[in-house]
Amino acid sequence: MPITHSSPTTPPALPAESTVISIKDLDFSYPDGHIALQSISLSIKEGEKIALVGPNGAGKSTLMLHLNGILSGRGDLEVGLLPLNKQNLPVIRSLVGLVFQNPDDQLFSPTVFEDVAFGPLHMGLSEDEVYARVEAALAQVDMRGFENRLSHHLSTGQKKRIAIATVLSMHPQILVLDEPSAGLDPRARRGLIELLRELPLTMLVSTHDLRMAKELFPRMVIMDEGKIVADGETGVLLKDEGLLEKHGLEGV
Repeated sequence: MPITHSSPTTPPALPAESTVISIKDLDFSYPDGHIALQSISLSIKEGEKIALVGPNGAGKSTLMLHLNGILSGRGDLEVGLLPLNKQNLPVIRSLVGLVFQNPDDQLFSPTVFEDVAFGPLHMGLSEDEVYARVEAALAQVDMRGFENRLSHHLSTGQKKRIAIATVLSMHPQILVLDEPSAGLDPRARRGLIELLRELPLTMLVSTHDLRMAKELFPRMVIMDEGKIVADGETGVLLKDEGLLEKHGLEGV
């Protein structure tokens, strides 16, 4: 495998209990004029695992794409104590690991090894470190031995694990996942839940799977029509049938 080097970026160490994501009054509209986010304010502390729920079109994916600068709206957004701006973008993108809903949007190399190695290869790491990161990331998602497999021949559940591994190989401090359990059979879904439970990372997970939210995420944020309409303990919000019904959600 040829190794190419680029300038490494080193994210700052975050103090314990620090606020790793701070969003204040974030607004965003698409070019066609559709208002996707309205006055979004959200604070996430290191180590929190948060479910982001709401009906289709609520703005969940749009919000998540702001966290590593894929989209840019009006308002204040800090990640890892750094303002999100052009200068800080490379470091912030190393801090925030974003896993898309469709793993085929994330896996584009011929083999699993090449997909997982892609990020570390562009971080200026040594060949030994690249190999070590790939091995460790695949071990974390229980996919060791798949290095030479063709990514596009894997099952949906396997692809989702590899997509997560491509992010873990970058050693992010925050993991952001968009509908990770969508399209999975019960066994793959259970395996994913156990995987996310074991990962010692700050997480923001967009999901329609409220049973998974109840099991995994102590805090839940509900969005609807581009606004945050509730933010609190998952168990408490899931018992509020009126709140759930008003915003297109079903209780569990």
